[in-house]
Amino acid sequence: MRSESRLLVTDTTMRDAHQSLLATRMRTYDMERIAPDYARGLPQLLSVECWGGATFDVAMRFLSEDPWERLDGLRARMPNLLTQMLIRGANAVGYANYPDNAVRHFIGEAARGIDIFRIFDCFNWVENMRVAIDAVAESGKLAEGAICYTGDVLDPARDGFDLGYYCDVARQLDAAGCHIIAIKDMAGLLTPASVRALIAALRDVTDKPIHLHTHDTSGAAAATLIAAAEVGVDAVDAAMDSLSGLTSQPCLGSVVHALRHGPRATQLDAGVIARCSGYWDAVRRQYAAFEADLRSGASEVYRHEMPGGQFTNLKEQARAVGLEGRWPQVAEAYREANLLFGDIIKVTPSSKVVGDMALAMVSQGVSARDIENGNRAFAFPASVKAMMRGDLGQPHRGFPPAIQELVLGDAASVDTRRPSARLAPADLDKLRGEAAQILGRKPGEADLASFIMYPDVFSAFVKSGDRFGPVARLPTPCYFYGMRCGDEIVVDLDVGKRLHIVLHAIGDRNDAGERKLFFELNGQPRTMTVTETQAEVAAVTTLLADDRDPRQIAAPMPGMISMVAVAPGSRVAAGATLFSIEAMKMESAITAPVAGVINRILVEQGRLVEPKQLLCVIADDE
Repeated sequence: MRSESRLLVTDTTMRDAHQSLLATRMRTYDMERIAPDYARGLPQLLSVECWGGATFDVAMRFLSEDPWERLDGLRARMPNLLTQMLIRGANAVGYANYPDNAVRHFIGEAARGIDIFRIFDCFNWVENMRVAIDAVAESGKLAEGAICYTGDVLDPARDGFDLGYYCDVARQLDAAGCHIIAIKDMAGLLTPASVRALIAALRDVTDKPIHLHTHDTSGAAAATLIAAAEVGVDAVDAAMDSLSGLTSQPCLGSVVHALRHGPRATQLDAGVIARCSGYWDAVRRQYAAFEADLRSGASEVYRHEMPGGQFTNLKEQARAVGLEGRWPQVAEAYREANLLFGDIIKVTPSSKVVGDMALAMVSQGVSARDIENGNRAFAFPASVKAMMRGDLGQPHRGFPPAIQELVLGDAASVDTRRPSARLAPADLDKLRGEAAQILGRKPGEADLASFIMYPDVFSAFVKSGDRFGPVARLPTPCYFYGMRCGDEIVVDLDVGKRLHIVLHAIGDRNDAGERKLFFELNGQPRTMTVTETQAEVAAVTTLLADDRDPRQIAAPMPGMISMVAVAPGSRVAAGATLFSIEAMKMESAITAPVAGVINRILVEQGRLVEPKQLLCVIADDE
């Protein structure tokens, strides 16, 4: 890489582009159909990022797909291209810390199909990345250690994230054995001027190749890539034109044209890029239901610093909890929450914590100043408590002690050790047995890796496959939206196993909720009966709490009661947990503002509640 004069390029379309634009919903079916064109027409690519990050669990959770089959399929169709994945250090492809041997096992299995592992830690804590770096090196693959970028290296007010800080992280990654150093600008905050200064500074402390990743949320990221190329960055990330821009990566075709005829020309074929972009444009239309409501660049990102992959997701979370019309307040609360936590790096999973906090602040009508001054009671999300305890690791300046005390109430619960070092090694033989119970057969190593990362999701995925079969083979419009009368589809189950299906008619629903479907299967008429499930909604009277009475406990936000910790007659102290409420992956505790005895409980676990809905009443303890 260092000997190349051309700018090397990684295509992110099959991973980060759709993760940022389409809620990670891109199916293997659509990737496999274009992969041979990449192999034939774009052999000059440095790599194709096609795995890892959120794609792993989303494949099983929402697409009924085995992520390992995706990896095998793409590897087989692009044998001449390097494949690349994103791995969250000690979090692997999950959202929690895993035992060291579990991370090593996962990487060992992934190395059968992945060539470049981009490894990062949400606080740039290299100590938390070492197990993954060593495992990649031992597998004979390339370890790309990522420096997560935030702030502005040219802003003297952000002295915690100056050039000296980033150079120190680069030195540590170099010493840890990384083959490549990545700059992971997940929010797209780098400007042409700041990237010139950063790359020049990094080049003084490492001779390893430097690979730049950014997002185009601001609309100015292409200029940043061109500036980086001019000062000697070795490689950059870009996305195919029709899946570029906004919260995705800069436009690949535009970067190629901007550099042609110059010393950093990429040597990529612009005609092939245009043809591939045309394919992705047609595919993207099939995912319209997952498009974010973002139609232009957003310079506000320089203020709130949300990662590109979170920007649209947090908007959706805000909509789901009834805050869609208050997005400016949510964005400002995100900024306030970050500063409240001590100005931290925001990338999965720390960015989710900041987002949880922002939504909770706006939902509960509380500002950062209210929290700092203790003016208002505030239910801290469970993710905030976990981060303050040290469950995600340690930022280089630590967390503000005053905030830790507010959140935890007990400094003794803070643990500054490497999170995975606190965990006992995973009992792989025991876990194999548990996976075998779910599968009904001996699990392969890939099955085991999936089970370790996401036991509940894996179990649901297996049950879904047993019930519905290989739905990953269905064409995308059919999978998401179903067939209409007259539709004809072709399904390739395996080599030489092809199904031609034509839906002719759908019968009326009978009293049992059943319908008959009339269709052809490989030319033969067939009929089958399916049962529709319908939810009957009864009218429910909702009582609202009197916000002037501290003994009437109200729901702070819309969501689902995930846990009821008390029962009628229970004695509670002030500050005791009464309920947990969950909304869009955010879980918060609802605590007692006063001591007393639980008089009435008006909700049960699993109940959906609205803001200010009365949950329980606390009587005096006489």
